[in-house]
Amino acid sequence: MSPKSPEAFRTISEVSKDLSLPQHVLRFWETKFAQIKPIKRGGGRRYYRPEDVRLLKGIKSLLYNDGYTIRGVQKVIKENGTKKLLTTTFENKPFTDEAKDNIDPLIQDNISKLSLSDAKRKKLMNVLDDLMKLKNKIDNK
Repeated sequence: MSPKSPEAFRTISEVSKDLSLPQHVLRFWETKFAQIKPIKRGGGRRYYRPEDVRLLKGIKSLLYNDGYTIRGVQKVIKENGTKKLLTTTFENKPFTDEAKDNIDPLIQDNISKLSLSDAKRKKLMNVLDDLMKLKNKIDNK
């Protein structure tokens, strides 16, 4: 199977794998962030546009890397708009530097010790996926 072009729409399972997030988290974020609007086809199947995926990456970065709450991310989007999230590269995170400077250094040190790398997060998600498959097998017997 050939890889999709960057402009192609993605299914929720593809986005879930790319972002190392469970599908239910993406669905939940749709309820919390009105800016996330995947196209829904027959049967309710979701298709995410490239800008939806970039927005989701920005939201994930704010929540998981920068320690924002859902309400905090909503405030960032309200104050800066989604264009800032869509155009920002997430290694630099210029709109979050000010917030990081205000965090107590001891707390910041503890946060950095607790954060997971993307590789570890993917491994944990794969383990969770395997466990869910096993649970389904057991439940179906």
